[in-house]
Amino acid sequence: MATDPAQLPSLPSLPPLPAFPADFLWGVSTSAHQIEGAAELRGRSVWDDFADEPDRIKDGSTAAVACDHYHRYPEDVALLADLGVDAYRFSVSWPRVVSPGGLDFYDRLVDALCAAGVRPVPTLFHWDLPAGLDWLDRDTAARFAAYAERVAARLGDRVGTWITLNEPAEHTLLGHALGVHAPGRRLLFDALPAAHHQLLAHGLAVRALRAAGADAVGIANSHGPTWPASDDPADRAAADLYDTLLNRLFAEPLLLGRYPEGFAELMPGDVAADLAVIAEPLDWYGVNYYAPTLVGAPEGTETESGGVALPAELPFSLRRIEGRPETDFGWPVVPEGLTELLTSFAARYGDRLPPVMITENGCSYEGLADQDRIAYLDGHLRALHDALAAGVDVRGYFVWSLLDNFEWAEGYARRFGLVHVDYATQARTPKASYAWYRAALRAQRA
Repeated sequence: MATDPAQLPSLPSLPPLPAFPADFLWGVSTSAHQIEGAAELRGRSVWDDFADEPDRIKDGSTAAVACDHYHRYPEDVALLADLGVDAYRFSVSWPRVVSPGGLDFYDRLVDALCAAGVRPVPTLFHWDLPAGLDWLDRDTAARFAAYAERVAARLGDRVGTWITLNEPAEHTLLGHALGVHAPGRRLLFDALPAAHHQLLAHGLAVRALRAAGADAVGIANSHGPTWPASDDPADRAAADLYDTLLNRLFAEPLLLGRYPEGFAELMPGDVAADLAVIAEPLDWYGVNYYAPTLVGAPEGTETESGGVALPAELPFSLRRIEGRPETDFGWPVVPEGLTELLTSFAARYGDRLPPVMITENGCSYEGLADQDRIAYLDGHLRALHDALAAGVDVRGYFVWSLLDNFEWAEGYARRFGLVHVDYATQARTPKASYAWYRAALRAQRA
């Protein structure tokens, strides 16, 4: 750690956060492909193939080295211990596990976390599908269940809390429908089988994890409020469709055992039998929240949202939310959207919604004295507390992310970390936000 975070500027004008429950779980998140590096010691993933294609990654980079977490994990675990988090959400690299000795790394990492008093919370799939597998193929779901069983057999004596998938909505939309993420397909609505097979893989993995003795199993789904651009019926209809695609399509099979109206017939296989597997009861439901989305009727031209080109033939268009500060990624900062999301989910799903974990929430900003990140996290934690006060059963919160990292198609141009990484030297430098989060956690426990 090159800089003492206590020497960095803070925000003394911010009042203390309200008190969260004593057993509330505080953590941070990362993912394997974004931080591990050591690509030569694992198999190839669809992201390696994608990065090899010209112009796929904006800065032309790859994740071959990334943050070199594979070799530097003791330093990163020390950062976690100093930060004072209860839990560390990381992902297991499927391409590494299927390589000789690949699980040994996760043995070492889990041992180090346990020794530091930090609960390991592994995610089994965070987008880095082994090259040669395909979510359009049903067999990939069965392969995923076998992989989950293998990982649980090795780590389950020290790991009780598991996450099956991370953001199948984004992996389907960006990777299979729009082609801007790996595997780079542009199938539009023909990408829906990839969504179904990921959800089926989740259900099969839940069964495998429970058979291995897992204490608590969940999923990390991305969600956000959908706001119609106006009261015009065309805008409202477009917003309803978008909300169905990004929220209901991935929540309702899990929580209600059914697809939204009109979607079951678009899915492959014996959908009714598959839904019985997909709807395996969850111990908790993970929510990744970043921002609401303003949606209007299609405008008949290609548009851009958050750095993603949206084709003209989509039945909706995404609009900019005006009058809000934006992150360096161009995402609007709307903390109260988290309160809206959680209270609306609780109202929509009632007792079918298990306890909630915020499995990702964070922002991209430059600099070590990252006052904007502090303000962002402070605002979202207050919004989360408002949801708790309104009766939503929220059990934990994980900041995205511990480290600056390889930000998928953006390469290394975006910095989400509480800790700055100099990619040339791999030096870690805690930012002001790291110091703020550390102080906030200590205050919660005082």
